[in-house]
Amino acid sequence: MSEDRYMGGLYQRFPVTVDRGAGARVWDTDGKEYVDCMGGYGVALVGHQNKRVNDAIRNQLDKIITVHSSLYNKTREEFLETLIGLAPKGLKQVHLNNSGAEAVEAAIKFARKFTGKKGMVAMKGSYHGKSFGALSLTFNPKYKKAFGPLMEKVSFASFGNIESLRDTMDEDTGLVIMEPIQGESGINVAPDGFLQDAKKLCDERGALLIFDEIQAGLGRTGRMWACDHWDTAPDIMCLAKGIAGGVPMGATLAREDIMSVMSKGEHSSTFGGNPLSCAAGTAALAALTKDGLVENSRKMGAVLADGLDKLGKKHPVIRDVRGRGLMIGVELKFEVRDVLADLIEEGVLMLYSGRNILRLLPPLVITEQDIAQVLHSLDLVLGKEEKRRDIQ
Repeated sequence: MSEDRYMGGLYQRFPVTVDRGAGARVWDTDGKEYVDCMGGYGVALVGHQNKRVNDAIRNQLDKIITVHSSLYNKTREEFLETLIGLAPKGLKQVHLNNSGAEAVEAAIKFARKFTGKKGMVAMKGSYHGKSFGALSLTFNPKYKKAFGPLMEKVSFASFGNIESLRDTMDEDTGLVIMEPIQGESGINVAPDGFLQDAKKLCDERGALLIFDEIQAGLGRTGRMWACDHWDTAPDIMCLAKGIAGGVPMGATLAREDIMSVMSKGEHSSTFGGNPLSCAAGTAALAALTKDGLVENSRKMGAVLADGLDKLGKKHPVIRDVRGRGLMIGVELKFEVRDVLADLIEEGVLMLYSGRNILRLLPPLVITEQDIAQVLHSLDLVLGKEEKRRDIQ
């Protein structure tokens, strides 16, 4: 592919040149059709060519594309009001930025300024981005070993283990950050009670609890926010990926008293809150709430999980199926590279988490017909792999 001559070897790439998309499907330059369970790593949340998003972008293009946040803009105001109206309890203010890593970077600064403490605790298995602050809170050493020293005073507790978190925190811990459902490390769902216990512990210790809902939020798990499954609101929440229907945007939501400690100029973003992204964001939130996409995520997630569970009974290579809504991991007993390649041949695009876990993040508009094709293709591919590996 000619792109490789210019982009360097920074991405694990698949041999598909995508030309267009609609709903939960994409087509390559040869016209081949695929069910898109990659979803742009979760960005295509409301579907490709979503009419609300496309119309909003077209309308905004005829007005203005960029308005710095040193000036006011009604498109931005509408988006902020819509987002805060949907936010978890207590999160009343927003810093708008451009990506998940930027949302995490802002959260680090807000927490440090508010608490005056420098210690940070993240979870083993965490992924929060690859900029220096976010990378410091990301667990996997393979992303970090070439770039040290990173931020100091970062510790990692076992995800889901409140005693480990208690032992890892100290008097200088200012923040605890976690994904309610870990994405990069294999779709690991927080055990019941853990989020509630973590919030109580943070309150007792004078630390802020940050939920990274960059991948798990915005209806992906069948609830508006992943933390809703455990009825727990954080002090700060980080969002990005599908928040603007595919247009780059990140957001850091916080309690008003936390945001109020930040002085003018201590944090900003040139592109953050631009009207184009905000128009797309309002449309994406409307699609989630008015077009039933959160409910569709719950329903179609159940259909998909049930089908995968049935495949698990048929194919001994499937070790586990886990997740919530349309955030699903399928753990195999061997590496998934060949499975992903064979699925491409069958017209299905799928992700991975680590070496042996298939990750499914399809658009929330996915249909039962789409799911039937995914399950049929996976059935064929796993059967082929079992035969090739002589697995009974």
